Amino acid sequence: MIGIVGIAIIFIMVFGGYMAAGGKLGIILKALPFELMMIGGAATGAFVLSNDGSAIKHTLKDIGKVFKGARWKPDDYRDLLCLLFELIRLARQNPVALEEHIENPEGSTIFGKYPKIQGDHAAVELICDTMRSASMNYDDPNQVEEVLEKQLEANLHHAMHSTHALQTVADGLPALGIVAAVLGVIKTMGAIDQPPEILGKMIGGALVGTFLGVFLAYGLVGPFATKLKMVVEEDSHFYKLIREVLVANLHNHPANLCIEVGRQNTPHHIRPSFSALEEALKSVKSDAA
Repeated sequence: MIGIVGIAIIFIMVFGGYMAAGGKLGIILKALPFELMMIGGAATGAFVLSNDGSAIKHTLKDIGKVFKGARWKPDDYRDLLCLLFELIRLARQNPVALEEHIENPEGSTIFGKYPKIQGDHAAVELICDTMRSASMNYDDPNQVEEVLEKQLEANLHHAMHSTHALQTVADGLPALGIVAAVLGVIKTMGAIDQPPEILGKMIGGALVGTFLGVFLAYGLVGPFATKLKMVVEEDSHFYKLIREVLVANLHNHPANLCIEVGRQNTPHHIRPSFSALEEALKSVKSDAA
């Protein structure tokens, strides 16, 4: 919703200010379809040329995040901590019983309590692979933390591709606007024998290209890339929490302390409160009793 509000403010302030200053939209509206065809078409073609099919699909899908915001909400972080608590406690009480949950998370009763997390392949894979490695005596906390850090960096780099692709388009739009404007000037020069009022409109139409390129770059596509980067970075904290808790577990800290380490390393605005998490963990313990 806030994304739509931002777009509305941009259009109202830019075109409202233009009209308030005495500008007329007629010349812009007349030239807009042709300028948009040249600039938007060239930008789209450059985007397709510089990306493969999967990257294009990924970017188009990620644009929705600009309006939806981060996928993981504070309640999801609380659920993740509860899930990790159950798995850690089970691993210490009955390592054999843990195997059925980490080998088949889709059919696990523990993962099944948290369907949103269960449906995220990256989170489930990170949890299961790390706990499976620990059960195979690959349990050096420093080595595991280094491996997890590299994995998280790789995942973040992949998730950031959409941001880079959009920012590249934004960087090129002003230049494409100049291309459209130059073509408009060439058209005007071909009609140099026309009266001044006609030439004025033609020059004005040519300048719409420059305006449109800059407006799209800094008013829409650039902010889209920035917002998408913020969303991706915020969602990355969800996976970093998994790393913090599981590494703390390898240090053989008590299960409750492992969970608190993860909670404390979560950004404040999405961090579940101590009391809310304590109530959730009590419910988990009572269900297991």
